Amino acid sequence: MNLTFEEHGAARRYGAAAPFLDALHAVAADLPADRAGIRLHGIAALADLLGPHALGSEAGRLLGPKARPVRAILFDKTPATNWGLGWHQDRTIAVRKRVDVPGFGPWSIKSGMIHVEPPFAVIERMVTIRVHLDAVPDDNAPLLIAPASHRLGRIAEADLASVVEKCGAATCLAEPGDIWVYATPIVHASAASDRAGHRRVFQIDYSADSLPAGLLWLGV
Repeated sequence: MNLTFEEHGAARRYGAAAPFLDALHAVAADLPADRAGIRLHGIAALADLLGPHALGSEAGRLLGPKARPVRAILFDKTPATNWGLGWHQDRTIAVRKRVDVPGFGPWSIKSGMIHVEPPFAVIERMVTIRVHLDAVPDDNAPLLIAPASHRLGRIAEADLASVVEKCGAATCLAEPGDIWVYATPIVHASAASDRAGHRRVFQIDYSADSLPAGLLWLGV
């Protein structure tokens, strides 16, 4: 299936990150090894790479000039750190401090960072990019998405299987330097990798919104 962001909520940008691969490898090399997912904050070299004139340009095209990176994670599947993830929606955001605001909750702490589930409309106005450092053929745990499921709002856990049955499943293969961009609320999943070596992906959420009542994005 030839996915487009406008119709399906996800699209592959072939080689869009290739000019930045060396710098991304340098960032990854400075991070702890053998950890499945590392939530990233305060890394100046990465923040520069995610700006509007670099990897953030696609988010800017979709969200406008106020788009900025609000959360970043490095996922690394290896034989030592390998996992599968069932169908789900991303529903939480990272913020600087807890401020109790109607409609925001529950709250959680992930890797020492404060997260909260906002009103789903906040998620619906976000986009996510996945920047691939390694090849992702069928046996290296490609992202799976349910095309156009981002239009269905917040989906109850019990209804996810029927949504995937209705929308179908698309496999997001990639080569090093490719970017996948998708609507943040899209239903997605991935299997464990069947390959030796790495499957490293920088995943970055972008938003053009300001949060209410003193809540502030954690950012990168």
